[in-house]
Amino acid sequence: MMDYREADFARLKTVPIARRSNKVDPSQLAHPPGSDTSFAAFLSALPAILAAQDLRYVVDAIVAAAGRRAVVAMLGGHVVKVGLGPLLVELMRRKAVTHVAMNGSAAIHDFELAAFGGTSEDVAAGLGDGTFGMAEETGREMNAALARGAAGNQGAGEALAEYLRDRLPRPVLRRLVRRMQETKPSKE
Repeated sequence: MMDYREADFARLKTVPIARRSNKVDPSQLAHPPGSDTSFAAFLSALPAILAAQDLRYVVDAIVAAAGRRAVVAMLGGHVVKVGLGPLLVELMRRKAVTHVAMNGSAAIHDFELAAFGGTSEDVAAGLGDGTFGMAEETGREMNAALARGAAGNQGAGEALAEYLRDRLPRPVLRRLVRRMQETKPSKE
């Protein structure tokens, strides 16, 4: 006996490609930026279709808001665990992004990278043996940091950064915390 029903192909039908409307044709494809290696050249080389058009829209909106309005980057864990954290810090330093909102997994990956020098476990293996998300030190230390921060009327990001600064007085971490403090918006 099968665990799943077999797919029903009775309602499927093929159509000649000439009758199908297409979202993309060769005139819309990207073009190489040539010798210009700037981000602007890369961006202008992207096609003005689908997700590439969405990226252009986001970049234009951020540029239009820079210096006039808040730009909030909302992110999940993958942004941090694939290594984009330093780019996000640079966008904040340049004031292209003024605020960051992240979910718990992003905070966990960021904390683990800073505190333990690595993150991102094998999900399938961890789910199989019941250890996924169960690193003792991560839970213990993040909860200690957040509890201490709550007692001091700090937000989660500020509490975690302060805890890491106190926990690991390494030069790299000190530079990161200084950079984050430089990008902190004034309370005027």
